[in-house]
Amino acid sequence: MTELEEIYKNYFKYVYLYIYNLSGNKHIAEDITSETFMKAINSIDSFKGDCDIRVWLCQIAKNTYYSYLRKNKKLVSMDLAINKESDLDIEKEICISEEARKINEIIHSLKEPYKEVFMLRVFGGMSFKEIASLFGKSNNWACVTYHRAKNKIKERLECYR
Repeated sequence: MTELEEIYKNYFKYVYLYIYNLSGNKHIAEDITSETFMKAINSIDSFKGDCDIRVWLCQIAKNTYYSYLRKNKKLVSMDLAINKESDLDIEKEICISEEARKINEIIHSLKEPYKEVFMLRVFGGMSFKEIASLFGKSNNWACVTYHRAKNKIKERLECYR
């Protein structure tokens, strides 16, 4: 097995889950994950190794996803409305989607680095050590920043209730 195949095999799940959690759409997550690995293959020579490869791949994935959103604003919202998969009844679906929308708004309104640290930890499944490495900070900084972000989200969510 080549090194690139090994990277794909080992990290596909992390990248896919990260994008799936950002997008909430399996098809978008599959497309963005595929595009992420294509970009990674094309720019593997630029990977310096000063961070975990999973961090590098998730950064590529995040940038690819945000580019996708900018290019497809109307298409994405229609896709999500049409392709929403759920076994729940419509009332529960509306409550859950409204709550998710509020949480998503709150997360995206956080200032940096809170937003990025929270997303990397929750959606990227990264350890505090990996997050600290990405920012060039200590593990303690990553842990404290994450917990502050989580508390900010909880406080703001209470205002909606």
